[in-house]
Amino acid sequence: MLVEENAAKHRYEILVDDALAGFTAYLPRGEALVFTHTEVDPAFQGMGVGSALMRGTLDQVRAQGQRIVPQCPFMAAFIKRHPAYADLVTSLT
Repeated sequence: MLVEENAAKHRYEILVDDALAGFTAYLPRGEALVFTHTEVDPAFQGMGVGSALMRGTLDQVRAQGQRIVPQCPFMAAFIKRHPAYADLVTSLT
């Protein structure tokens, strides 16, 4: 599984065997990315694709020195279950 940013579409995508298996969409707001929606193709559900997408996305956001606003319920729940990512969360001011 490979997670890549598709900046043109404002989203991070996960590829499984070169097929788009899911994505998490964001809106750039200064130094923060507001994540609004996550979707996993039904053919890939139950295979850990959503979790891999979250880990890959959040690791890349951290490496780029950015922060996030997790408006997407899936991402918010993932961060609640994995508090090591809680330091990335900010609020818009």
